Amino acid sequence: MTIKVEMTDDRDSCFALRHTVFVEEQGVPIEEEIDIMDEVATHMLATFNGVAVGTARVLFDGETAKIGRVCVVPEGRGTGMGAALIKQGIEIAKGQPNVTRVKLAAQVNALGFYEKLGFEAYGAVFDDAGIDHRDMVLTLA
Repeated sequence: MTIKVEMTDDRDSCFALRHTVFVEEQGVPIEEEIDIMDEVATHMLATFNGVAVGTARVLFDGETAKIGRVCVVPEGRGTGMGAALIKQGIEIAKGQPNVTRVKLAAQVNALGFYEKLGFEAYGAVFDDAGIDHRDMVLTLA
C-alpha cells in the first residue's frame, strides 16, 4: 500500500475528484464548487497505489494558511489519505516564512478527524453549500 501526497499543477484531476465527492455525493451546487481562488491556490493530489483518490488546496492570506476543498473518494477512505492530505497542507504552510496558523472550515461530522490532527474548533456552526461547517485553527510552532 503506497500513499503519496504531492503538490500538483494537474488541476483537472483535482477538479474531477472534487466533482465526484462534493457535487455528486454531497449535493454541492456545481457553480459553488470551483471558484476564482482555485487560480491562486496551491493544489495537492493524493494517490493510493498510483490512483488519484484525494485532493485539497491551500490558500495564503498574511499569517494564515487555509486548507480547503479536502476530499477523498470512497475507495480511498479509511486508508489514511485524508490525514496525509492535511499533514501535507500543514507542511506547505510551514514552508511559508510568515505563516503562523492554519485554518479550515470543517464539515461538522468531521470535527473529530481534524481535532486528532491538532485543530481546535471555534465560532458557531454555519452553512456552506447546504452543509453544516465549523471553523477550526491550528497554531504553528
